[in-house]
Amino acid sequence: MSAAAAAAVRGLVLAALLALSPARAARQARRPNVVLILTDDQDVCLGGMTPLKKTNALIAQMGVTFVNAYVPSALCCPSRASILTGKYPHNHHVVNNTLEGNCSSKLWQKIQEPYTFPALLKTMCGYQTFFAGKYLNEYGAEDAGGVGHVPPGWSFWYALEKNSKYYNYTLSVNGKARRHGENYSVDYLTDVLANMSLDFLEYKSNFEPFFMMISTPAPHSPWTAAPQYKKSFQNVSAPRNSNFNIHGKNKHWLIRQAKTPMTNSSIQFLDDAYRKRWQTLLSVDDLIEKLVKKLELNGELDNTYIFYTSDNGFHTGQFSLPIDKRQLYEFDIKVPLLVRGPGIKPNQTNKMLVANIDLGPTILDIAGYDLNKTQMDGMSLLPLLTGDKNVTWRSDFLVEYQGEGYNGSDPTCPGLGPGVTHCFPDCVCEDSYNNTYACVRTLSTSWDLQYCEFDDREVFVEVYNLTADPHQINNIAKTIDQEILEKMNYRLMMLQSCSGATCRTPGVFDPGYRFDPRLMFSNHGVRARRFSAQSLKGT
Repeated sequence: MSAAAAAAVRGLVLAALLALSPARAARQARRPNVVLILTDDQDVCLGGMTPLKKTNALIAQMGVTFVNAYVPSALCCPSRASILTGKYPHNHHVVNNTLEGNCSSKLWQKIQEPYTFPALLKTMCGYQTFFAGKYLNEYGAEDAGGVGHVPPGWSFWYALEKNSKYYNYTLSVNGKARRHGENYSVDYLTDVLANMSLDFLEYKSNFEPFFMMISTPAPHSPWTAAPQYKKSFQNVSAPRNSNFNIHGKNKHWLIRQAKTPMTNSSIQFLDDAYRKRWQTLLSVDDLIEKLVKKLELNGELDNTYIFYTSDNGFHTGQFSLPIDKRQLYEFDIKVPLLVRGPGIKPNQTNKMLVANIDLGPTILDIAGYDLNKTQMDGMSLLPLLTGDKNVTWRSDFLVEYQGEGYNGSDPTCPGLGPGVTHCFPDCVCEDSYNNTYACVRTLSTSWDLQYCEFDDREVFVEVYNLTADPHQINNIAKTIDQEILEKMNYRLMMLQSCSGATCRTPGVFDPGYRFDPRLMFSNHGVRARRFSAQSLKGT
């Protein structure tokens, strides 16, 4: 090449760089992007993260793993509502997976949806927002506006009608129904979500930051794996830990009614479900890999936070309950939470007590929004993500659940009477109308404790010291110190009536906690109880 030709090439390259530099400078100065991947029913206590080798390498090893991450309600719709609003269930009023329980109801759409964090990101922070996957269980119901309803705050909307499926489903594509069948190459939902996400990253605006929420069906039932993964994990069984297939003595009646030992058919069923759940997660692992590669190819990975979590945990045989969630124990309320992004050091572990009500405040904080303008109950995780050593953090949070039950008897379990639901053929029921409880989950330097009350005629109480009893086998409500019992009762009542900043006041084992026993009997809207030997007889 002649000197003149070389000079001409250099001139063209320099001109191209100069032409690109304003866009590049704008991208570098732009607020960070955020991606939230939400799985469905993925536990962390029973090995639920084990199949996700790529996710572990691309997110956990490149960022931080929160080992004490929880949900305030171990059920899909209330938990997802908590993510979107940053609120406890008693403040967003979604109590179960039905329209009557406020799941995607007209009331939810009117009162809560306009103030979700994606709505604030779009209207107040100038973010492009993209949603793909399962939203709320009753989304698309005719009585709630059908799939034509697109919640405020979403620039691009690809939402699944109702509950998790893998084939034969309907998506709302920006308010228009699109039907999918059972052809793997074009219909398998996890892969469809991956492709939609890549298309968004390809064609979005490059002059605005973006937020993506990708909500997979996996590993929720019906546990339909992609064809290439249907033979994976053939030798895997559900973990036989110390609370597997044992009687739930000294627990709430719903747990005590489970048949122990379980039948061989129940054990075979839950082992099969466990394997299939893992198989479905392999497609989620592929989705993560494709997403990270695309962000890297676009030059946006270093300016993007990626969050990975689940809406609740799951159990497979614990206390002889075959499969489900919605109980108060660690296997149902504890979830994975992995985060990578700008300013986060790789391969970190954080032991702080965090909850999914913190996701909305965190993402708004990343976007530069003033959190004092919200009514959210959660706290921003941003100081924990960036390694702030001076942050003051919570030592407890609230778990609350309102049980579901039918007025009539379940035909498989007529002997249990009315009020039970989600029953198995051998008459083990996973829920009931008085499976209604509230708990304080405490984690401090001196205590790892859970205190729970049931709203039933027994006024039943369960208390666990997880330092000595990590699998929550021994209910110590009868033997724990009376003063601690009363303090936890009072703290529970305060959290059940909290809102916004009052949900973040010091817990029982914080130095700033103040306890006046006289306040337990004042009229502050929540029934106070003194626990005596008489009231604990039911335990």
